[in-house]
Amino acid sequence: GGAFISLLLSRWMAKMMQGVQVVDPNTTDRTQQWLLQTIYNLSRSAGLSTMPEVGIYPSPEINAFATGPSEAQALVAVSSGLLNTMQPAEIEGVLGHEITHIKNGDMVTMTLIQGVVNTIAMFLGWVLAIMLSQNSRDDRRGGGSWFMQYMLQQLFQSVFMLLGFLVVAKFSRWREFRADAGGARLAGRDHMLSALRRLKVIHEEGADHAGQPNPALQALQISGKTGGFFALLATHPPIEDRIARLERPTLG
Repeated sequence: GGAFISLLLSRWMAKMMQGVQVVDPNTTDRTQQWLLQTIYNLSRSAGLSTMPEVGIYPSPEINAFATGPSEAQALVAVSSGLLNTMQPAEIEGVLGHEITHIKNGDMVTMTLIQGVVNTIAMFLGWVLAIMLSQNSRDDRRGGGSWFMQYMLQQLFQSVFMLLGFLVVAKFSRWREFRADAGGARLAGRDHMLSALRRLKVIHEEGADHAGQPNPALQALQISGKTGGFFALLATHPPIEDRIARLERPTLG
């Protein structure tokens, strides 16, 4: 329930937390006009029934994100840093990626998966704590047994939450590959590849540290690990893997 409440508030929260300014459809600013028209064209190509809100937020980070409780109530926001740093073709690839997230319903799906995983983890932790503490209840009367049950519950829930996050992270990495493929279909493979290669250069030069992106909102982050246990916790695959997959003859 908490996860879905967060989803319902996600668009409003993104605007407040990031300082997103929604672009006026009647704007006379050429950059904003281009941004609106590009998102409109990509949305139409993706078959979206409703044009998402378009916003810009002031930040030097190179970032864009899509959020919202449904396809009809979605928001696509880009940072001023992205608009000032990337070329139009690269930005189009980024926007195609975000529109694909909306079309695929990724925000709702991730919320559902995370909510189910959290619920299972809490329930299993509670059940195991009761079972183990019950065995010692005859020897531990009063508050001691309840304290033991509480500590066991916290321990088991933490372990199950970590194991569950491995599942969530695995699915998140898969959806990023799928969004890259969708962005390539909408904006063109060359544009999507150009965007990823540009992000790779920015990362290697350290320019991505000019700002501190919000992990909950970032969609094109390139900090995915390439190996080891922490790679299993990464919500985004390494950018090298994303580029390599798009360079294959068949997208997927």
